[in-house]
Amino acid sequence: MQSSMVGEIETTIEIKAPAQKYYHMLTGKPKDLPKATPDNLQRCDVLEGAPGQVGRILNWNYVTDGQSKVMTERIEALEPENNLMVARVIGGDLMKDFKNFFLTIQATPKQRGPGSLVKCHLKYERIDKKVADPEDILGLFVNASRDMDKMLSSEF
Repeated sequence: MQSSMVGEIETTIEIKAPAQKYYHMLTGKPKDLPKATPDNLQRCDVLEGAPGQVGRILNWNYVTDGQSKVMTERIEALEPENNLMVARVIGGDLMKDFKNFFLTIQATPKQRGPGSLVKCHLKYERIDKKVADPEDILGLFVNASRDMDKMLSSEF
């Protein structure tokens, strides 16, 4: 019974920007993300902490399936050498359906040629077995990452 409440889904996309630039924008300049992808991320407020610091708390206003939503996350782990960030959702709309919700995002340089692969892994525990997998959050990640790539690619 308990195992059906826990889930994991992930996706990987290819971008043109270097992995390090993507990671730096994600972890060091999250307030710039709504400028890069206004259709997906409407606002980012830093509630606590400094850029690139574990424990930093961010509040996001985002859009999925045409609906405006909010999410508060705390940065749980940062590995700059691996372009990896782990965040735990601690408030907002997702907490109506999930007891626990973790996002792991990692940008990796492509083995051949320029560009990067960016992976988003979601790990969660539903409050009810009727709650669907959060495919909308993966869609948000893909759309926002593509828009971030356009902005970052124009910078180099």
